[in-house]
Amino acid sequence: MQAVFLDRDGTINVEVNYLHQPELVRLERTVGPAIARLNRAGLAVVVVTNQSGIARGIYDEAAMGSVHQRISQLLEPFGAHIDAWYFCPHHPEVTGECACRKPAVGMFTDAARDLGLELDTCWMVGDKLLDVQAGRVAGCRSILVTTGYGEADQHAVAADIPVVGTLDEAASLILGA
Repeated sequence: MQAVFLDRDGTINVEVNYLHQPELVRLERTVGPAIARLNRAGLAVVVVTNQSGIARGIYDEAAMGSVHQRISQLLEPFGAHIDAWYFCPHHPEVTGECACRKPAVGMFTDAARDLGLELDTCWMVGDKLLDVQAGRVAGCRSILVTTGYGEADQHAVAADIPVVGTLDEAASLILGA
């Protein structure tokens, strides 16, 4: 099975520092139609997100789950859905190093095992350098979007990593490949 891994904050939803209140969730522009296109093409859409607010005690897994539920609700009118959610609740300064916090690849390998994915056929789309680095280390092709922190990170990515303005543009690249 082929999949598109998506970062959450700044890629799917508008960046809000330590987002844990569902009423603050706003989708980035073009996200609903873009995810719907990926769904219709038969690609699994998998979220991989660092959530250090859990380790820091700012919110708990239930609050994060409420945010994920709200994102799913906002995607429904577009006929779009997320197939699986993976998160890293750690932060190295609080919990020590882990194998799942991007740019590590633990979330990718867990998803590959759980969903039967071949990572070298998958894509990673995110708004941070660490997102595209994690995708590359996992064996995925990566794309940086300039939403969220992407505009600031776009000059630091390798020349062979595409930089696009929206998730819809990333979906077009993926579906045209």
